[in-house]
Amino acid sequence: MRAPLPAAFLTTPIAHRAYHNRAARRPENSRAAIKAAIEAGYAIEIDLQLSADTIAMVFHDEDLGRLTQASGLVANHSAADLGQIKLRDSDEGIPTLTEVLELVAGRVPLLIEIKDQTGLMSETDGQLEKATAAELAHYVGPVAVMSFNPHAIARMASLAPQIARGLTTSAYDPADWAPLPAQTCADLRAIPDYDRALCSFISHEAADLAAPRVAELHAQGAAILCWTIKSAKAEAIARNYAQNITFEGYAALLPA
Repeated sequence: MRAPLPAAFLTTPIAHRAYHNRAARRPENSRAAIKAAIEAGYAIEIDLQLSADTIAMVFHDEDLGRLTQASGLVANHSAADLGQIKLRDSDEGIPTLTEVLELVAGRVPLLIEIKDQTGLMSETDGQLEKATAAELAHYVGPVAVMSFNPHAIARMASLAPQIARGLTTSAYDPADWAPLPAQTCADLRAIPDYDRALCSFISHEAADLAAPRVAELHAQGAAILCWTIKSAKAEAIARNYAQNITFEGYAALLPA
C-alpha cells in the first residue's frame, strides 16, 4: 500500500529539527524548539537515533559531542541515560519519540527522519524501524516518515503500511558524503527505490531540485518537499520545483 502524504505537509512550512534557535535556548530537536514550532503553527521535522536499549530517541547526530555536554555514541547509552544528558544551550535532556508524540499530539504535521544506522546506507537490522512503527501505531494526527537509507523505508512499508513514507534524497556528491563509496552515491542519486518502498514523496536537497529525476517523480505523482531552506530568497527559488519546504534560520511565511 502506498500511503498518501497528508495534505497538510504540502501547505505548512516544515521547521527543520523543529523551530530551533540556540540563542533563544531552543536547540535542534529539543522540546523547546518543538513547542515553539507548535505555537508558531509550523509543521515539524525531527530525527531519530536508537538508544542502547532500542528506544527511539529524538536526536540528529550519531555522536553526542556537537549537540550535548557529553561525548560518545548515542547507541552506547540507555534511553534513561540519554534523557539526563543536557543539550547545549538548554537545561533539557534528549527526548524520546514517545515524549515528542505526546507533546505534538497531532496539533501540527510531524515529519520523522529515521537516521541511517549502518553508516553505508545498507540493509538495517530493523531495530529503529520497529521502535518507530510501534510508537506510531496509535498516533493520531498528520505524520510521515522518511530516510536517506531506502532499506529503512522499505522496512517501514511492511511494519507500518498506513504511515506515509518518503525518501530523503540528494545530489550525492561523493565529496560531501565521505566515507560513503562513490558507487553508492551514484546509485542513490538515481532514487531507484521509490517504488520498491512504496513511497508517496521525496524530500530533496534544495540545490539539486532542478534534477530531471525530481521532475520525473513529480510527474508520476510524487509529492516534492525539500531541505534545507535558509532564507526567503532561497524559498522563492525552491518553490519553483517543490510543493513545500523544510526551513531553518528565518521565519517562513505561513499560508494565508
